[in-house]
Amino acid sequence: MDIVLRESAQDQEIIDALHQCGPQDAVCCNGEQDFKQAKALLLKEKLKNVTIQLLDDDGYAIKQVTSKPKDPRIAREQLNGRQVAVVKALEKVLRHCKKEGVQLVGYSDELVALPAHIPVEEIANAGAMDVESFDVYKGADAIAPSSDI
Repeated sequence: MDIVLRESAQDQEIIDALHQCGPQDAVCCNGEQDFKQAKALLLKEKLKNVTIQLLDDDGYAIKQVTSKPKDPRIAREQLNGRQVAVVKALEKVLRHCKKEGVQLVGYSDELVALPAHIPVEEIANAGAMDVESFDVYKGADAIAPSSDI
């Protein structure tokens, strides 16, 4: 069940809606300011499994946040929000590389850049530019378990 807040709802109305919201429900806002206010109150109330949505004029969700319980075991094994943002920025850079005709090729533990038009069979002979990966890029050889056969 979606709980649609009236515009410029008071804090207590929003808090009541957040507390009524179950894991399959959503608290829906029609304005950006109401969405921000509901998000701030959700953080303040420290509720888990509550979803807040910002709706457009046609009633479609254009933004959504869901509070999740923090599991320390999972937190260590998954990327945090800032890390996800960095990966998204990297993907944007890679999209620019594609647009500008740059391909990235991994050689063991090195990453090199080449013009995209270089065919695979000529990559070894092409003039490649080393990409400074600051030890972030690890080639498959570096992460594969060594086998002493």
